[in-house]
Amino acid sequence: MRIIYGVAGEGSGHAMRSRVIIEHLQKKHTVKVVSHDFGYKNLQNDFDMTEIAGLRFVYRHNKVQYIETALHNLLKLGSASKSVNRVLKLITKFKPDYIITDFEPVTAFLAKLKGIPLISIDNQHFITNTRISFPRKYQKDYLAAKAVINLVIPPAKAYLVTTIAQAPIVKKKTFLFPPILRPEVLKLKPSSKDYILVYTTSRFGELNKILKKIDQKFIVYGMNKFGKEKNIIYKKPSQTGFLRDLADCKAVISTSGFTLLGESLHLNKPFCALPVERQFEQIINAIYVEKQGYGYFCKTVDYNEITGFIKKIPDYKKALEKYNRSDNKKLFRKIDLLIK
Repeated sequence: MRIIYGVAGEGSGHAMRSRVIIEHLQKKHTVKVVSHDFGYKNLQNDFDMTEIAGLRFVYRHNKVQYIETALHNLLKLGSASKSVNRVLKLITKFKPDYIITDFEPVTAFLAKLKGIPLISIDNQHFITNTRISFPRKYQKDYLAAKAVINLVIPPAKAYLVTTIAQAPIVKKKTFLFPPILRPEVLKLKPSSKDYILVYTTSRFGELNKILKKIDQKFIVYGMNKFGKEKNIIYKKPSQTGFLRDLADCKAVISTSGFTLLGESLHLNKPFCALPVERQFEQIINAIYVEKQGYGYFCKTVDYNEITGFIKKIPDYKKALEKYNRSDNKKLFRKIDLLIK
């Protein structure tokens, strides 16, 4: 079979999990990959790639700025038009039997335009395809996220949805699976040393001041700072180093992106979720990690919230003993069956 695989490039999580699926598909099929930004950068050296322009969110003070995001992407309409033509040429020449999308709209909409079967693999459709529960105050964020998801990805032949929780399915042809895990993660043998791993961005600058006041060792990635400062060790970006620190930490404090959340829970790491404000995908991840007792939804970054999480680490670890750990075989079998 000939397959085009579209990968969203906003952040690195889409590329990380798509790599796992693409490598599996390449054992039996010919795959060409379409992506942008981080997705293209992370995958270009290993796959047959086509680079396109892609959607980007604009943030300020750890909040999604919807109006600025819309304006930013409108200014890129010229690049978007070129991207559509580029993928159309690829479809015409390659003649794919299937198009698979990890929340990448250009490949998804061209699949519908050309009548090519479309398979969606992502965690975003947990929001639209299942009956989720959340506090009423997040209703506007939920409706905005739902609208974006339905706009970005047209109806698919099947939705393979990764999730850390179960919820009633409300849309046909939807199948739920545990998080996709990289081989490097599956090989790790976790331990529990004396530090907490922190992964955030410079948007969480106030977190540094709080961590310095806590009698606890922290290893921090993502702050664009390097070296030691009191009880904090700042480290440079490193996939190998980060995974080693993830395997050996006693807990994780991070924004609640799905990839790291899934890896942390698999490795038995209690998770303190700091969702980006108004980004409902991260909010719902934080809600469900707390609902199941695997960690804490940190609604405001302050001393009491962080220390409250640290005190309950033993309770979260106990709850994680019941977490449904799994490799990727169930998802692989479903993909193979759909394509066959």
